[in-house]
Amino acid sequence: MQRREFLTVAGMAAVTGPLGIADFGLRIDESGTPSAKIRNPQSPIRNSHQVPTLRPEVFARRIERLQAELKSRKLDLFVAEPGTNLQYFARYNPGRSERLILLMVPAAGRPALVCPSFEVERIKRNSVIADVRGWEEHQDPWGLVREAGREIKPGGRVGIAAVEPGTSYQSFLRLSDRLSGWRFQNGAAVTERLRIVKGPEELALIRAAIAATEASIAATFAQLTVGMTERTVAQLLSREMASRGSPGGGLVQFGPSSALPHGGPSAGELQRETVVLIDAGSRVEGYTSDITRTIWFGDAPSEEFKKVYNLVHDAQTAAMEAGRPLVTQCQDLDRLARKTIADAGYGQYFTHRLGHGMGMDGHEVPYLVEGNALRLEPGMVFTIEPGIYQLGKWGVRIEDDCVMGQNGIEVMSSRPSKL
Repeated sequence: MQRREFLTVAGMAAVTGPLGIADFGLRIDESGTPSAKIRNPQSPIRNSHQVPTLRPEVFARRIERLQAELKSRKLDLFVAEPGTNLQYFARYNPGRSERLILLMVPAAGRPALVCPSFEVERIKRNSVIADVRGWEEHQDPWGLVREAGREIKPGGRVGIAAVEPGTSYQSFLRLSDRLSGWRFQNGAAVTERLRIVKGPEELALIRAAIAATEASIAATFAQLTVGMTERTVAQLLSREMASRGSPGGGLVQFGPSSALPHGGPSAGELQRETVVLIDAGSRVEGYTSDITRTIWFGDAPSEEFKKVYNLVHDAQTAAMEAGRPLVTQCQDLDRLARKTIADAGYGQYFTHRLGHGMGMDGHEVPYLVEGNALRLEPGMVFTIEPGIYQLGKWGVRIEDDCVMGQNGIEVMSSRPSKL
């Protein structure tokens, strides 16, 4: 099959070698803060589940902040099953199974983690939790939870526990049944407040994930050929990310499929003179990226494509230039981008919110959407991703990763130019 060149490769960075942009790794300086440096392309970024980069002091501070947050909300305990919230505080996410693993952080005192006995050594080696309590296969693990609850419970009153919002319903029922003298409530407000503002070490990891994702998208665009399927290109994209030590993947959509914001792989093959949209993210040390690029595959983009593409770009610019720390509300940015598109007559085709927060989860608070009056603070990370989707024809989305700085919005990804 013939390799096609592109008149438009939106957001594609310069390619300097067989792997494209040099991979990024991380080092730790004397303060314990990671900073980006160029890594040899043959040296992959380390997997956070095996060799954590962040120092124990980072997690000690997070637990201190968690305990302070619990006290300020008059809460006595925080409980979490494996997931990104457990990883955020404990440094390690052991994963979920039918066997109970539960982190218990009191408002004062040492955190404890309950897990199967055969997992104790693995968790001690990878996490920062010193008090790891193992249960044997023939035992009821909730007995250890009940015992820990008795140790933590304040005297003379009912204890109040914040339950991590991703906790399974079954575990919530067991907590309610086995921990007498406790009342439970949704802990989302606790975790969201602590995680919504990123520290320097988190921003460094997000930037590394962004660099790997941009290089992978560029390398994937460069290998497109007529006859490829969306599924084949998606697999190629994942391989490019894996080659950079930053696992991930994304949506690949050709032509009419690109008009579906979350469309899955279709059976159609890539043809000349059509739209190709890639929405991708990869992960570095537990932190992720989320970038969308839309290109015209062929000799020359249509005039309508250029018009729509530039309109989406203008909508993105309007939001990016308007953001001011502690002043701009999330919904303000959504309104500005939406007005730009609506004033040009395409309002009905912008069918989703403007953006979402990003960190250890690909989608997390804050959400840039009508009705969200939250004011953006320095250190909040989010996407700005307007789109226009014309069913039966094609769609255009441009998505970049941003952080609110001290003076305004900083675009962390390499933003594409207008056509």
